[in-house]
Amino acid sequence: MPELNRILYVEDDDDIRQVSQLALEDVGGYEVMLCESGQQALDSVASFNPDLILLDVMMPDMDGIETFHKLQDQGALDGVPVILMTAKVHPEEMARYREMGVVDVIPKPFDPMTVSEEIARIWERCHD
Repeated sequence: MPELNRILYVEDDDDIRQVSQLALEDVGGYEVMLCESGQQALDSVASFNPDLILLDVMMPDMDGIETFHKLQDQGALDGVPVILMTAKVHPEEMARYREMGVVDVIPKPFDPMTVSEEIARIWERCHD
């Protein structure tokens, strides 16, 4: 199984980005690139070359779903799993996300002390 090292995290809320950075870098030991918008993710993904992308759903201008499709269109998701982060975790939404090709959804608010473990479990499941 390939190792998970580099995570691109797209989140428009500055407070959540800061908490996530601590959770993923300090607790999880990952190298993290933070993007505050879908456009910033599109501009940064090729140079960062992430192993996994965490993508907030509710963002202004370009939401997470549109960002996901644009990343797909530019070939940035070839072999790169995407996990959505959202407060809206309804079964019909979950089914739609999985049909799109998203590997999982992490509900917000998340626990900063355990989110890295949850991501690691999802990563392992993707590579079984």
